[in-house]
Amino acid sequence: MNIPGPEDVVQIIEKNLATIPSQNTIVEVGFFGGTFTGISTEMQQEYLEIVQPFIQKKTIIGIRLSTRPDFINDANLGMLKKFNVNTIELGAQSMDAEVLKRSGRGHSVQDIIYASDKIREHGFRLGLQMMVGLPGDSADKSVATAMKFVELKARDVRIYPALVIKGTPLEKLLREGKYEPLELDEAVKIVAEVFRIFEKAGINIIRTGLHPSDGLISGEELIEGPFHVSFKELVLTKLWANELDVLLTKTGKENIEIYVPPGQLNYAVGYQSKNKNMLLEKFRSVRFKTDQSLKGRKYNVNFS
Repeated sequence: MNIPGPEDVVQIIEKNLATIPSQNTIVEVGFFGGTFTGISTEMQQEYLEIVQPFIQKKTIIGIRLSTRPDFINDANLGMLKKFNVNTIELGAQSMDAEVLKRSGRGHSVQDIIYASDKIREHGFRLGLQMMVGLPGDSADKSVATAMKFVELKARDVRIYPALVIKGTPLEKLLREGKYEPLELDEAVKIVAEVFRIFEKAGINIIRTGLHPSDGLISGEELIEGPFHVSFKELVLTKLWANELDVLLTKTGKENIEIYVPPGQLNYAVGYQSKNKNMLLEKFRSVRFKTDQSLKGRKYNVNFS
């Protein structure tokens, strides 16, 4: 990974700002891909200072960054506040002690709780990142982690399935027969369940599934695991399948029209028409239409 130096940050910001409309947009600078508060305080300040002129000109509203739960304390939070950091995301991954230990995370459940509380106390927006399918994990443990994220008052979450990447400790565990990654269908099922928990709690789900980098798509980096370039679409397809499968119990009907919210049409039909095909096993014709009055995953049905 090529890590941009402080001198590169200005060019990156200016290049990206040139592609963003100046009106009615909210722009943040994000420092991700590492443990920001784990680098020296001097280096942190150097990166943060570079962003300040953009904040003063109001072309950028603030900064968000990611770090580890065990690299949070009052001193570094106080420093980050002075430099207009708005959001801190923690790579928590799980709220289960066994999962953290077997995954070699190097931090405890208590570290996550402490860091989350401190972040909120200092007035930052709290983001938490979780990963399903780590060593020792289960569907029940993933659900428990999601519920704990709600209790910790996370405002943002990211949900990732665990993948075995070349050169990582998980690859070693896989080769030794000590780890088995989730199958794609199981990962989708679990993530759909935690997705609903976050939705119900009103938590902003920033990302579902890993960004499909060239290395993952080509297979150069990926050894094994539930990777899919349209992972989020699979999850939303599953959520709609859970809503629509009750229609399979209807008897004496041949044709069905399903009205869904406009933004949900593709997910209701399903990835590669999966949900439509499910219904076509029961009905002679299935048509999906949009209704502006519907929200969320509410739908109306006409039978004939």
